[in-house]
Amino acid sequence: MTDLSKYRNIGIFAHVDAGKTTTTERILKLTGKIHKIGEVHEGESTMDFMDQEAERGITIQSAATTAFWKEHRFNIIDTPGHVDFTIEVYRSLKVLDGGIGVFCGSGGVEPQSETNWRYANESGVARLVYVNKLDRIGADFYNVVEQVRNVLGAKPLVMVLPIGFEDSFTGVVDLLTRKAWIWDDSGDPFNYTIQDPPADMADKVEEWRGKLIETAVEQDDELMMMYLEGEEPSIDDLKRCIRKGTIALDFFPTYAGSSFKNKGVQLVLDGVVDYLPSPTEVDPQPEVDLEGNETGKFAIVDPSGPVRALVFKIMDDRFGALNFVRVYSGTLKKGDTLLNTFTGKNERVGRMVEMHANDRTEIESAQAGDIVALIGLKNVQTGHTLADPDSPATLEPMVFPDPVISIAIAPKNKAAAEKLGVALSKMVQEDPSFRMETDQETNETILKGMGELHLDIKVDILRRTHGIDVEVGKPQVAYRESITMPVEDSYTHKKQSGGSGQYGKVDYTIQPNEPGAGFAFESVVVGGNVPREFWPAIEKGFRESMDRGVLAGYPMVDVKVTLRDGAFHAVDSSAIAFEIAAKGAYRQSIPKAGPQILEPIMKVDVFVPDDYVGDVIGDLNRRRAMVKSQDRAPIGVRIKADAPLSEMFGYIGDLRTMTSGRGQFSMEFSHYSPCPKNVADQVIKEAAERKKAQQG
Repeated sequence: MTDLSKYRNIGIFAHVDAGKTTTTERILKLTGKIHKIGEVHEGESTMDFMDQEAERGITIQSAATTAFWKEHRFNIIDTPGHVDFTIEVYRSLKVLDGGIGVFCGSGGVEPQSETNWRYANESGVARLVYVNKLDRIGADFYNVVEQVRNVLGAKPLVMVLPIGFEDSFTGVVDLLTRKAWIWDDSGDPFNYTIQDPPADMADKVEEWRGKLIETAVEQDDELMMMYLEGEEPSIDDLKRCIRKGTIALDFFPTYAGSSFKNKGVQLVLDGVVDYLPSPTEVDPQPEVDLEGNETGKFAIVDPSGPVRALVFKIMDDRFGALNFVRVYSGTLKKGDTLLNTFTGKNERVGRMVEMHANDRTEIESAQAGDIVALIGLKNVQTGHTLADPDSPATLEPMVFPDPVISIAIAPKNKAAAEKLGVALSKMVQEDPSFRMETDQETNETILKGMGELHLDIKVDILRRTHGIDVEVGKPQVAYRESITMPVEDSYTHKKQSGGSGQYGKVDYTIQPNEPGAGFAFESVVVGGNVPREFWPAIEKGFRESMDRGVLAGYPMVDVKVTLRDGAFHAVDSSAIAFEIAAKGAYRQSIPKAGPQILEPIMKVDVFVPDDYVGDVIGDLNRRRAMVKSQDRAPIGVRIKADAPLSEMFGYIGDLRTMTSGRGQFSMEFSHYSPCPKNVADQVIKEAAERKKAQQG
């Protein structure tokens, strides 16, 4: 049985370009996992294995690997930094026990760092802080430490001090041991010496070491009393206190270095071993039953317990779908049958592999605490729980934000059209923040995602990975039409052309229905003037007519039709005659009922730092938004508003510009509301132009 105390499930997360992937490459080199370091700027890093990642020098999907350091097993996930791929960070944090937050020595705490930090707080993940790129011009370790304190509202516990800055950065002083680690300029991470710190740093070392000890001993009353009486705790006691405080999220051990120059990474790895929790030291996952009710039980990290595994990522490759799972309880073996508690179907584990970016090693079994990939599962999606069929339970499912932007695409040729559906369904399965639907009105394929870059990458993957060339159009707003006043009217359909004719007369009222209530039909006819068997045909005629409004051809909603009276002919009346009469009645009366255009209104939730609240609210007002509330958060303000969808296209780009990239927003459909006259006139004009173009 593996010793779980030697496991560390960790993620590496940060803002774009803070050096996450470079740091991961150095960790793999130091742990002996790779022998030649691949550089991100050369498009050769081990963890960025997608074409799009190598080209753009950014991480798009989180990659997993396993490495060993000082007899400890690290399951490492390198996550993206770009805001459009935040979902990758979110779902990785759900299955990790600890993390390393990487910050750029000159850029400091950047916007995406704040979002990731917020997610990590919500997931209760213990973290180390690593201030990277201290060899860069403008790098300032102490400034970044203050930003972590002020911007993130976190308490950094400084573990090392940098020796020199920018070009003169040569190493770090370990405050616990008062020893300096100095690297030479060869770029080899193993070429370092441990010596006494530079004499001119003596006062600074003692000052920061004092702060370190004072913060650490707060975790232990006995040690604190001894320290106040002048007795310094041992290094082992200090490490024990730091570990306790780190796991409790009271503070975050903070390190310094330059991953690119191979300086300082060893101490970060030692910090992972010394201070981040093993799987047994984090709060166990709560279980819910198959109906979704909390059972009060928890998935205790125990290899001999019932199997509980959470699927947190799906990746499609040439061997089929890889389902990344975190095993929370029990032991998984190749060939096992597990119950997918979401679908209620059994799944058989065909093969099991340990991942190293996109390379893999076959394994026979995995146990509680492991992160592995399963091959051969048929109907599994991100967030599903795989459990022991004899003891089913669901782990807390993941909740993903709704997409905020959509585009229409069309295949360029017949061959592409045939492959498109299969490719898109695979991509949707891999990425829960990416959605696809067919617009019934325009018959276009609509792709929905978290931002313009997100959808740009998806179209790129369609073209390159799947070989499908598509045309990308602008998104269309799905308007609706309705009426504003009741109309009483009568309509007669009469047709005589030899033989039996057609006859149907309807007297009716058309009136607005409750908002959101849709179409309703009722008959109050008495005395048999319109026989009961014709009522469904009249309802069908009106209902089908509602598909096309009279102003711009958008579907008609929230209309009630009441059949009051009418007349029929014993020979010439039929269901089809009354259906045609109803359609004629619709065309005749709707224009008299004050038709209007309705537009979709979105619930918008914007998160902005304090400095930008005025600008953002002013901009929302210009977009015809109704601001509903402003709620204070620890590091900003959450603004909730209702805004027309037509005004929100391109909003994410404008918001990022307005807030120096620090604003976040999400939106979802709320309701339909009447358009202002100038907007309605424009919509009607565009619809007429489209119709003319189609006829032309």
